[in-house]
Amino acid sequence: MMSRVNAHRNQGFSLVELIIVVVIIAIIGAIAIPRMSRGAAGASESALVGDLAILRSAIDLYAAEHAGEFPPAATFEDHMTGYSNAAGDSAQATKDSTHIYGPYMRKIPPLPVGTNKGETSVVDGSATAIGTATGGWWYDPTTGVVKANLPDAEADDTTKAYNAY
Repeated sequence: MMSRVNAHRNQGFSLVELIIVVVIIAIIGAIAIPRMSRGAAGASESALVGDLAILRSAIDLYAAEHAGEFPPAATFEDHMTGYSNAAGDSAQATKDSTHIYGPYMRKIPPLPVGTNKGETSVVDGSATAIGTATGGWWYDPTTGVVKANLPDAEADDTTKAYNAY
């Protein structure tokens, strides 16, 4: 009879064992959840850094193929995603005998952070202060500088302004 009682007791977990498991899971959750939420914020900032690198490389390549001239702000998307001639005064969707340069990128990436998040348009930086007009990217066609088109007040967790990336 005694062996039957012992066999029955060994089949399940005790209340103490269950409480210990629940406490361990709670501790792991308390550590992991904040780290995962910070990772999502960092992902947007990493996307901004990556998109800026792509834009800057495309602008530099354009300038290298067009005698140091940067693409015009008014037709920036056409010049980055289409074919241009040697003078850079026109861009088109198809390649022909005079439009042999480009495309430099498939599409303009959307701004991944801030109040203009999702915008792909380019603001002419030679005529507009950064963060004062609606648009994803601020671009100065005289210098080739491109930045996130956001005011200085919009910053990451370390208070670095997004337009300073």
